[in-house]
Parts: sequence; C-alpha cells; structure tokens
Amino acid sequence: MNITFHGAAQSVTGSCHLVEANGCRFLIDCGMAQGGHEADEHNENAFAFDAASIDFVLLTHAHIDHSGLLPKLTARGFRGPIYCTSATRDLLDVLLKDSAHIQQMEYERDIKRQKSGGLRHQRGNNYKAGNKEIQLPLYSLAHVALVMEQIRSKPYDATFSPQANVQVCMRDAGHILGSAILEIWLADEHGEATKLVASGDLGQPGRVILRDPTPIDEADVLLIESTYGDRLHKDLGSTLDELVEVVNRTAPHGNIVIPAFAVGRTQELLYHFLQLAQQGRLGNVEIFVDSPMAVAATEITLKHFEVFDEEAKQLLGSAAKLMESTRIHFISDVEDSIKLNRIKCGAVIISASGMCDAGRVLHHLRNNLGNPDCAVIICGFQTAGSLGRRLVDGVKQVRMFGEEIDVRASVHTLGGFSAHADQKALLDWVGAFKKKPHKTFVVHGEAEPARILASELNAKWGMDAVVPEEGARFVLQ
Repeated sequence: MNITFHGAAQSVTGSCHLVEANGCRFLIDCGMAQGGHEADEHNENAFAFDAASIDFVLLTHAHIDHSGLLPKLTARGFRGPIYCTSATRDLLDVLLKDSAHIQQMEYERDIKRQKSGGLRHQRGNNYKAGNKEIQLPLYSLAHVALVMEQIRSKPYDATFSPQANVQVCMRDAGHILGSAILEIWLADEHGEATKLVASGDLGQPGRVILRDPTPIDEADVLLIESTYGDRLHKDLGSTLDELVEVVNRTAPHGNIVIPAFAVGRTQELLYHFLQLAQQGRLGNVEIFVDSPMAVAATEITLKHFEVFDEEAKQLLGSAAKLMESTRIHFISDVEDSIKLNRIKCGAVIISASGMCDAGRVLHHLRNNLGNPDCAVIICGFQTAGSLGRRLVDGVKQVRMFGEEIDVRASVHTLGGFSAHADQKALLDWVGAFKKKPHKTFVVHGEAEPARILASELNAKWGMDAVVPEEGARFVLQ
C-alpha cells in the first residue's frame, strides 16, 4: 500500500490523500485549499495524478476544504463513484453550487473592475487584466451536477465494497452533520487485509447537536487530523459566558458580526442563542443569519434528526422552534441583506464565510469594522493568509473592496466553539484503540501543531507518528 499526500500536509485545508493498493487507486477527500495567494495557486495547478485513473473517492464530509475540488476532478476525467453519508450528499449539493457561483461572480467582478485596462493576454488558466491576473473559475455548475450524479450515499456503521479487495465502513466523526471516520480494509493477493483508518475532522466531545466521535478499536495505519494538536479549548460554559458578555455589552450601542461556517458552526450558534434566550441571559438583540447557504444548511440539518444527540433532540423537538423564533431571522435575498446596513445597534449578524475570504460577511465587516462601538466574534479556525486570521492577529487596517478600512471594532476569539477536537480529545480518541496503529500520519494541521501532536502520540502511546510534507509518498508493507 502506498499513500501520497496531495493536500492538508502541514496545512489545514485542501485535504487530498491518494491511496494505491493492489492495482486500486482511490482518494480520501478532494478538497480546496483556502487562505491567500498560495492557496489559489494550489487550486489552479493541475492535479499531481491522472484524475481519470482514480477508481473512486471516499469523502469524509462536506466542508469545502475536503470536497471543493471534486468538480475539478470530474472536469479532468474522473468518472468513478464518490462515497459519503446521505447528510453529506445533501450538504454537498448546496456547498458545491455555492462554490461554483462564488467563483463565477468573482471572475465577473474582476473583469468589470479591470475593464478599463482591457484584457492584455492569457497565461495558463488566467487572464491578465490591467496589472492584475484574473483567475478563471475552477469549474462550473455543470461540473457540480456531474459530481452529484457520481455520489453514492452510505449509512453509518454499514460495511460496503467499492471494489472486490476493498471494504469500507463510515463511523460518526461528530464534526459536522454527516461527517465520517473511515475504516478501510485493503486485501492483498493472499487475502490478508491491512486496515487503514482516516479520522477526517474529529469533533470535540460534549458539543451540542451532534454525537461524540465514534471510538475505533484498531488500525494498522492511521491518518489523524491535527488542527488543534497543540492546544486545549476553553470549556463551553466559559465560552458561553464570554459570548453573553460581548453581546450584551455591545448591542446597546453597536452590532456584533460573527463570521461563521455555513455548515455546522452557524447551526450550533443558533442552538446556543436559542438556549440563552430561553434562559433569559440575552438582552434586547435580534439575530440575523445572512447567508443563503447557511439557511439551506440549517433546513438540511433539521431534516437529519437521526444524528442529533439527546439534548439537541429535546431542545429542538419541534424543528419549527428554530425557524420560527421571533429573535432569529433568516436572510436570503440580496435586498434584505443590504437593508442590514441600516441597523446601527442591537444586531447579531451571523454570516459566511467563516474565514472572511468571501461571501456576504465581507460587506458586514466593511460596514462595522470601523466603528469602535461594534464587535467581531471569531469562533472558528482561521487559516494562515485569510482575512479572519489577520483580524485575530490584531491587524489595524484591512483592504476590502478596493478601500482601506481601519479596524476600530473589538475583535474577540472564542475557541470554545470549535468543531475540531483539541489536543486532549485527539489523544483520548487515539487512546481508545485497543490495537494501536504501527504507522500514523498526522495531517490537516499547520506544521507546528502537527509536529507537537506527533510528538505527544510518540511520547504517550509509543506510536510511530510522522508529519508528511506536501507531495510526500510513503510505501507501506
């Protein structure tokens, strides 16, 4: 068995791992890199493998950094099945269409802005317009439609065979709706099986709505994420206390903008706001979810009660309770989104994207960042190079829509809402293995957190854990 790491190696986005065994070639995830020019170049570059030679794809979950290049894979000749859970399939239909739409809109916007300079020449897949290179869309809605035809949804805890010598079982990863840990058995010509486990993104135990990550008994080879491999999360109670304090202190005089991933984080925030309102802990605030994708994802979430934990089932026993709350308003139309600009105080605006790299949240940041009476709450991981990361790092000025914006609003980081397991949770999950893997690859983490987690795995469990580099290929016996 050979594994080549084509993404999320010493980085947090762009997950894509090629597995080759006994004539079979398949991918674990095919994600888009996010955060700055290097990520754009990664996405634009040709695949380092022949897309047409891939037999199938195993998809851990719907987040774009794990799924976002599937349409490009199809556009380059991949025709095999894509296996995922049914909830992931439902979310993919929304997220991939949104991704294609954003790419097309950004392309048209850049062309319009540079029209006065004219299109000078084409270089690769991009056009040079004025002094700026304009990126062509990576794929279209037509390619997304082809991907959706290739999806084969599978339930949790049911073993299936993509090929004769391969068996797969998907376990609940507790990260977002439909997220899966992959158990993969690869049989050789003698019928001897090697077990590969890919954690995907693991959720933090004890989070609301979703169940805890499923313990796994054994593995020969392990791929484990390390987003927060070097730190612990603040406990949820303290995080909610801080959320209430920031919101109630800010709302009388300004607005609160929360960049949030449309899938997972938005739904958890709504759950918490609904619970806090019922407890009488929120002041006079109105909550606006301004993201068509988040609205659609919330509706999909409420259709999948079977994966909720018991606490969430009780609070959201009637799905209409969330959608019909007088405090919570779902915004889809552009005109209604623009009207939010008129609100000067008392609004909590939850909007995508979670890393502030695209979407409507950019408009809300432009309208509120310069106001010292307003606040921005960052509640998810911000990859290097993203606007969200620069805000977390304390930048005093940002460039948005061609203008310089002074950052006068207060910026708060609430790590306790993370959908990723922290270091303790990762170590505890590995600790539940009755038979430890003889080889572990630490992926989906920036270089230092990944290195620290690998060191902890080696020290605590005596595991042979390594941090692969981008493009590294490992031959395993």
